[in-house]
Amino acid sequence: MPPASYEPLDEALDRLRPYGSELTNGNFNHAPMVAEALCALGRPEAVLPWIERYRPRMVQRSAGGEPIRRTGWRDALGRRDRFADWSEFFGDAMRDAAWRDVLELWAARLAPGVCAAATHGPIRVGHAVRGLDAGDSPQRRRELADALASWASSYAELPVGDGEDHGRLAPRDALARVAVVPPERRRPGNIVASLARLSEFPDFAPAIGLIEVDGELGPLLSELCELFARVYLANVHNVPTAIAFIHGVTSLAALGHLVPLVGDATARSLLRYGWQAGCGLYACYGGAPFAAEIAQGDEDADALVDRAVANGDEHVIKFTEACLSRHRIAPSPAYQAATRNVLGVIGAR
Repeated sequence: MPPASYEPLDEALDRLRPYGSELTNGNFNHAPMVAEALCALGRPEAVLPWIERYRPRMVQRSAGGEPIRRTGWRDALGRRDRFADWSEFFGDAMRDAAWRDVLELWAARLAPGVCAAATHGPIRVGHAVRGLDAGDSPQRRRELADALASWASSYAELPVGDGEDHGRLAPRDALARVAVVPPERRRPGNIVASLARLSEFPDFAPAIGLIEVDGELGPLLSELCELFARVYLANVHNVPTAIAFIHGVTSLAALGHLVPLVGDATARSLLRYGWQAGCGLYACYGGAPFAAEIAQGDEDADALVDRAVANGDEHVIKFTEACLSRHRIAPSPAYQAATRNVLGVIGAR
């Protein structure tokens, strides 16, 4: 696979500047994340044409309203109508402090809301951080401000237990103890609505305390990403379930871009809540714990990337990039199998 190439990213972000965080259908705007993912995949020539095809689905950015105050920011959490205000707030913060310091402070504050907007908030921050870490520019700092604004304006938390912390289980063992919403209690709705209904399912609350996060961060992150790739393989049977379980992998992969740039306590908090978000998706849409046996495929990474770019779907591109990136770090047959699967489930756009 070609090396990453970020040459078109600043122009892409300039083209995306007029647009907000949502699409015409109310879903999350994936364009900044896909632009960065294509750069990371070594497909820079695909970035600008992809944006032009996606442009009709985007919504113009709204004007800001009342400024968010540094002492009153909690009142604006989870307010999607305050996206522009949050963007200005984070832009001002990065004019007054180094962007890594802003990231450290706000990743710690926002970590309990990894599930924000079906995990799209932290995913966008992960893509923004990787792009900025690859090369500093005003456009990439602005994108980090928008990404943090997306996370803050869509902030939501999943229920937690009453303080009981088992915390000594390996993730695979812990997953078996995660309570799953019975099929007869599942109601139609998008991922955000499904995760919100976990507040009505108290059996889920202990999930966050099931795993150990005191060991080495790198192996823990690899274990979590690989596990949720296997969860994807065991549970996907149509487009809605594919889209749901994609985020169990892409959210953790995105947090992996933050972990090296924040302090130890913040990194561990992010992974604990990343685990919780993956469990939330599993509780709402799953049933089978994970795929234990995986057949080896014969396609190389270049072929899979070519297929993903040709497919064009935003979830397919981002999932392919996340799986192949994690495979390079800690190889597992689960990643290429999951990539082949999504290419067969989600059709071309």
